[in-house]
Amino acid sequence: MGGVAMNHIFSLLVFILLFGGYASAETPEEKGLAIAKEDDTRDNGFGDYQAELVMTLKNRQGEESSRHIRNKTLEVEGDGDKSLSIFSRPRDVKGTALLNFTHKVGNDDQWLYLPALKRVKRISSANKSGSFMGSEFAYEDITSQEVEKYTYKWIRDENYKEEKCFVFERYPVYKNSGYTRQVVWLDQKDYKILQIKFYDRKNAPLKTLTQSDFKQYLGKYWYPETMYMENHQTGKSTLVAWKNYKFRNGLKDKDFNKNSLKRAR
Repeated sequence: MGGVAMNHIFSLLVFILLFGGYASAETPEEKGLAIAKEDDTRDNGFGDYQAELVMTLKNRQGEESSRHIRNKTLEVEGDGDKSLSIFSRPRDVKGTALLNFTHKVGNDDQWLYLPALKRVKRISSANKSGSFMGSEFAYEDITSQEVEKYTYKWIRDENYKEEKCFVFERYPVYKNSGYTRQVVWLDQKDYKILQIKFYDRKNAPLKTLTQSDFKQYLGKYWYPETMYMENHQTGKSTLVAWKNYKFRNGLKDKDFNKNSLKRAR
């Protein structure tokens, strides 16, 4: 009798070992969310930074134009980042400034100052999919990408440009998003976003963002110096070159308000 009981217990243990793991295993959705949370955790704590960037716009015919921009970004405890982008060249856009208040939950707040009109224009929640200053970046692309803005699904692991990556989909929670989904390639070592493929509201391929020339700052944070957004439907592209990152400048909330838009030079 004891032998039968022992066999029964042994069989039960084998069953638990074989199948119990499946019951507790991560789903693709749980794994995708866990990856996004880890990426967010690694980016926390930078405080603030200032940087300069040149945005080069190219049309289908290959004609180019450029915009020179200064950026300030402030990390906000418990919410999304605040940022201020100020155009310095060319002359026709000089003084134009965009203020972003990103939120973890709900719609982001964005205001655009147009010096020719001498007024601040609020970007409505219905227009966040529109082009930012003629570029292939939408207004929704240039806010901080908080975890809560998407739901997630891990797809696979694969090598991309000789780096082992997580490949996962994220689906915007924001109802007015111009995208049904985004496919992200995130390297598994440093959690750098190397590529994002964007799909439009009809789930057709729309754009691809490629990020490269990463540099590490403060011994922890990896930022790309080159961002290239290609629009597959229009044939247009935008190249963004970042330089002169400076961290922990002592920026405060008062540096990011609607009055700071009008003072921007």
